Amino acid sequence: MCRSNEPLLSSPSKGNASQCKPMSLVITLSFAALLCGAAALFLLNLAAPDLCVGSPDRPSCQSIITDAVLSSRRSKPSRPADVLHAIIARSLVQHDAAAAAVAGMHGRSIDPRNRSALADCVQLMDLARDRRLTDASAPDDARTWLSAVLTDYATCMDDLDDGPLRDAVGARLEPLKSLTSASLAVLNAVRSGRKRSAGDVVAEVFDMFPLWVPARDRAILEAAGAVTAADVVVAKDGSGNFTTVKEAVDAAPDGGKSRYVIYVKKGVYKENIEVGRKKRELMIVGDGMDATVITGSRNKVDGSTTFNSATLAVAGDGIILQDLRIENTAGPEKHQAVALRVSADRAVVHRCRVDGYQDTLYAHSLRQFYRDTTVSGTVDFVFGDAAAVLQGCTLAARLPMRGQRNAVTAQGREDPNQNTGTSVQACRVVPAPDLVGADVATFLGRPWKAYSRTVFMQSYLAEHIDAKGWLEWDGEFAFKMTLFYGEYQNEGPGAGTDGRVRWPGYHVITDRSVAMQFTVGQFIEGGNWLNGTGVDYNEGL
Repeated sequence: MCRSNEPLLSSPSKGNASQCKPMSLVITLSFAALLCGAAALFLLNLAAPDLCVGSPDRPSCQSIITDAVLSSRRSKPSRPADVLHAIIARSLVQHDAAAAAVAGMHGRSIDPRNRSALADCVQLMDLARDRRLTDASAPDDARTWLSAVLTDYATCMDDLDDGPLRDAVGARLEPLKSLTSASLAVLNAVRSGRKRSAGDVVAEVFDMFPLWVPARDRAILEAAGAVTAADVVVAKDGSGNFTTVKEAVDAAPDGGKSRYVIYVKKGVYKENIEVGRKKRELMIVGDGMDATVITGSRNKVDGSTTFNSATLAVAGDGIILQDLRIENTAGPEKHQAVALRVSADRAVVHRCRVDGYQDTLYAHSLRQFYRDTTVSGTVDFVFGDAAAVLQGCTLAARLPMRGQRNAVTAQGREDPNQNTGTSVQACRVVPAPDLVGADVATFLGRPWKAYSRTVFMQSYLAEHIDAKGWLEWDGEFAFKMTLFYGEYQNEGPGAGTDGRVRWPGYHVITDRSVAMQFTVGQFIEGGNWLNGTGVDYNEGL
């Protein structure tokens, strides 16, 4: 028989009397395969403009589709679902090469700041690869994974200083960002029904959306005492299983499929904690936001990257944080200093207090829900590129450094096909006690990246909100055309819209159906995974 690793048109061995196949048949089959490939390519060249209709760079998207078809090792793609698989397969190969190159740069770097930033890049590349390999059980899952991959690549660049090193990393990552952007465009084109006749990826690729969260979570959250349902207890006085939260997290099982509960008794825990991507389905429960305090002070001025400055950083999917206070005490003069970073999907933060100054809450990526939680800070104190809904929360602006202006949000969506954004619903946006009476301008947000998307809905906006409402990132720039900022049915002395900015991307929302797009039910598909958590939520308006 022919060896499986022989090329199709290889010459048969002279010492073998029986040839694998007659040469004429081989040539005929090869020619037929070429014709089929050419036909598929012709059809996809016709379809590419429609598949790329929502891409921010249509020529690049169309070129990527053509290249993916030509380089596919499978039978030649002829449907959008096949195209998506081909692009992702190609991007995995390029991703691994880029990740190895970045790891090499990290190993050779001697500059402490760039070395720290490259260490973040290595971690982010690992997260991005995990997302590419994660099975998607619904179209919204796939869009979430791809959106997060794009965010991971962008974050890698954020803390690198301008110069040759940043250029070298960018040369590796920009092609990957283009591949991911094209994948999002193809997926969204099919999801919106533009190319259903050419193959419905919704039906062909995905199964039913699962109900992720088990009912046990509600029982845990409703238990009279968290300790009664906890798997382990953390206590500073030694009365539990561990004396630090980090020890308890590190000891939790990897790859968990059922809820694992860590109960943290009251006390002040001075530590920096990372819940890694393998620590899934964890629940960390304290004795109350004023009783159980996790505190740290890492910051940009003293050498940390923004990404790595978090007091508590979470990458494990399915995390629930409840009845905790998480703070970064670095102070406004230390600039970027994150208290809580969430890079996890299906994350819930309930009845917590998150305190800091600049960059307090880093809602980094994936789907997140915040309920009955207080977040305080100064500059961009709710920022990132997650699909995040804050409901029933308090957002308190603090007194910044002299000459600074406060911005409640700084959303970082880079691509119009990402499902990311920040939705603030039924919240209170108020000044902290130290800001009351101070002559400091406070804005609802400013656009961190080109397609920044933020809405404030049905919320109370206090008098400290500037009449303009929204602030430019850095002077005049084009993001005003591509961002989406909206306000819907807000109230309070800072809610008037007559004096708001007149940017093309700013909207006073009057259509209820538009506002519905930013609710728990539609924006983060919360009805499918918040059921059973024990956390109150309003799925609609």
